[in-house]
Amino acid sequence: MKRSRFTEEQIIGILREQEAGMKTADVCRKHGISEATFYKYKAKFGGMDVSDARKLKVLEDENTKLKKLLAEAMLDNAMLKDVAFKKMVTPGARREAAAHLCSWHGVSQRRACAVLAIDRSSVRYRRLRPDDADLREAMRQVAGERRRFGYRRIHVMLERQGIRMNQKKLRRLYREEKLQVRKRGGRKRALGTRRPMVLPGRTNERWSLDFVSDAFTDGRRFRVLAVVDDYSRECLALVADTSLSGLRVTRELDTLIRLRGKPVTLVSDNGTELTSMAVLKWCQGTGVDWHYIQPGKPMQNGFVESFNGSFRDECLNETLFSSLVEARSQITAWKEDYNRNRPHSSLGNLTPHEFASKMTLQTRAA
Repeated sequence: MKRSRFTEEQIIGILREQEAGMKTADVCRKHGISEATFYKYKAKFGGMDVSDARKLKVLEDENTKLKKLLAEAMLDNAMLKDVAFKKMVTPGARREAAAHLCSWHGVSQRRACAVLAIDRSSVRYRRLRPDDADLREAMRQVAGERRRFGYRRIHVMLERQGIRMNQKKLRRLYREEKLQVRKRGGRKRALGTRRPMVLPGRTNERWSLDFVSDAFTDGRRFRVLAVVDDYSRECLALVADTSLSGLRVTRELDTLIRLRGKPVTLVSDNGTELTSMAVLKWCQGTGVDWHYIQPGKPMQNGFVESFNGSFRDECLNETLFSSLVEARSQITAWKEDYNRNRPHSSLGNLTPHEFASKMTLQTRAA
C-alpha cells in the first residue's frame, strides 16, 4: 500500500485549517492535494486529535498482525463456505469439491483434502467405467423434448429408438445428468404485511439517527448527525462537520456505545451514508439490528424528526455560525440544555435526563 506523504499529525493539522474557516479549495492548493484526497482524510481523521490518530495507527498495526496470523484460518473458512451448498455424500461429489478448491483458491490437493476431511486416495481415484457419452446425449434430447417425463418414460422412449440398457444403469445416468423432474409448487400466496414498529419500553432499546444541514455566514454548508434515544427522548449526540461519511458515523456510534452501552435497534432513513458498506460491516460486527424506514415516509422515524424540528427552530434558526468551531460549541451547549433544562411535553414536562433517572429508580425499586 502506498504511504501518504503526510503524517497523521500533519493531516489533522490540514483538517484543522479547514475547520477554522479556510476554504477547502484554498487548503488543498496550499498543501498540494486534491479535494478527493482531502475528503478521504476527512472521512478517516475527521473529529480526531493527534493522540486519537496515534491510537488508530497502533490499532491498524495490530490489526495487520492479526490478519497475517489468521490468514490461513480465514482461507480454510472461505473454502468451506464455498462448498457448503454442495452435498458431498458420494465420492464423485468429494472429488469435484476438491478439484473446485484447487482451481479457484489455488491451494494444493493435500490442503483441499485436509479442509474437506477426505482421504487423498479417494480424490485421486479414476473410475474405469466408460463415459457413455452417446447414451447421455440421447437421454438429454428426450428429456429436453419431454420435460415432464421421468426415467421410466425416458426408458421407453429410448427403447423405441433402439437403445437398450437395463433400468439400473439408466437410473444412474439419469441421476448423474440431473434430469429429475421437479414438483410443481402450489399457488403463490402473500407472505404477509409489514409489521409496525413496537414502541421501546426502556432506555437504550432503540436509537434514531438523521442528518440536519445548515450554513455558515459565508455560505458554506455543514451537516449535523443527530442521535436520539426513542424512549427517554434524550439527545445522545450532535456531531457537526462539513462532511459526514458512513465511516465517521460508525466511529461516532462506537464512541456512544462505549459510554452508554449497545442499543438493540437503530432506526434511520435510506441515505447513502447510512446504507454504505462501512455501516453494513459495522452492523455485522456489532450485532446491532439496523431498521430502515420505507422511502418517502419520514414519520416512521418520527422521534428524531420531531427532535430535528425543535433543534432547527430553537438552535439553528436562532444562531449565526461563522466557523465550524463556533458551531460545535453552540450546538453542544444547546444539547446539554435540551437534555437537562428543557421540559418535554411528551414526558409530562420532565426533561429527558429527569425522565431517564425516574425510570431507572422505578426499575430498581421493582
